[in-house]
Amino acid sequence: MKRTFSRFLSCALVALGLTACQTPTQTHAPRGVSSQPEPDVRLPDYLATDCQNVWQIETPTALSNPLYWQRAIDCGERLSAADARAEARRWPVQGWARAFKQGILLANGNVTPVERRQFVETLDSYSATYPAAVRPLLQLWRSNQAAQLELSEARGRYAALQQSNDAELDSLRQQQTRLRKSLDETQRKLDRLTDIERQLSSRKAPDSSDTSHSTSDAQSEEQ
Repeated sequence: MKRTFSRFLSCALVALGLTACQTPTQTHAPRGVSSQPEPDVRLPDYLATDCQNVWQIETPTALSNPLYWQRAIDCGERLSAADARAEARRWPVQGWARAFKQGILLANGNVTPVERRQFVETLDSYSATYPAAVRPLLQLWRSNQAAQLELSEARGRYAALQQSNDAELDSLRQQQTRLRKSLDETQRKLDRLTDIERQLSSRKAPDSSDTSHSTSDAQSEEQ
């Protein structure tokens, strides 16, 4: 997601750069007035700045240039989580630029949702001082952070729901086990009662051979 955002940001900045570099409509100077040559102004190529040096740059010209911040975002994504956190600690917040720099670094430091929300809120507290040229980039970066927060919250809700479902299933399994044990115990009791009834029935039934002998003996005694 981070790489996708960086590529999208690069394309957006390139498009803005191309628009800004379009040749303006030529106007004809009045006759007799010689046109003055335009001054040769060379803009620093922040996109080619070495990542080891990009964090030390804090000149007003650089901080108000969206290309500098695009390079900072790209360099931040190249750092390990530990290095990103260590670099962020070197730049305590003193204004919108430091808040943005810290946010860029911490965003790549395996932050928790609470930490991400904190540095976004810190950056928002300086929103009135954003340079006009950097504001669109800041807003785009912040939207990406907000999307990641929403994703984290959605994952948290899913995890909580999954945990609740697992607990409910476990409770149902335990209940089923108890019912099965109770049913087995009841069945064993019924089987024992059946055996007892069978034994009692067999004892009450008179033996046919004993009955016939008793009748013959009684008749002999009468004679």
